[in-house]
Amino acid sequence: MKNLNFKEYLTSNIGINPSKLETCLSYQQIKYFKKGDFLVKEGDVCQYAYFVQEGILRVFYIDEKGKEHLLQFAPEGWFAADHESMYYRKASSYYIQALEDTTVYQLNDDFFEQLSLKDAAFSQMNQKLLHNHIHHLQKRIIQLIAFTAEERYKEFTRIYPDTLMRVPQTMVASYLGITPESLSRIRKDISQKK
Repeated sequence: MKNLNFKEYLTSNIGINPSKLETCLSYQQIKYFKKGDFLVKEGDVCQYAYFVQEGILRVFYIDEKGKEHLLQFAPEGWFAADHESMYYRKASSYYIQALEDTTVYQLNDDFFEQLSLKDAAFSQMNQKLLHNHIHHLQKRIIQLIAFTAEERYKEFTRIYPDTLMRVPQTMVASYLGITPESLSRIRKDISQKK
């Protein structure tokens, strides 16, 4: 695990002028969540996007039968949010939960708007992040409907290389849309092929 400072992330990856950043960040907060804490629950209005500085979050949905469906892990350097709830100010269908003691930068819509107006580089980065999010979701849909379970597992290990050792295997199986037993078989088959 590496501790990623959000200010450094913005200034080094995007080249934002630190003085422009300070004003916008002064209204944002760093929050600490204990393992198991919920940042958002179904029915809440998601008011923030969360940049993970340290720890890991998960975004998941619980269906009417009580089964969890894991949509995303958010380790260090990733964002987690319910964009639909944030943008439309409507009740969330999702849960966002800390899987470890986690430190996040809590960012409201105003932050993104203010910084986009002050800095063209941030505006471009924000657009890129949004398009990257859409791309990731579309790719995830294709994986779930067209990839084999083994292909989904290999893609998971590529996207989340360190996450596998940090979260319960039942959650990895949920993310992949398979049973924990199937996940064990896949991992065994892959290790035997090596």
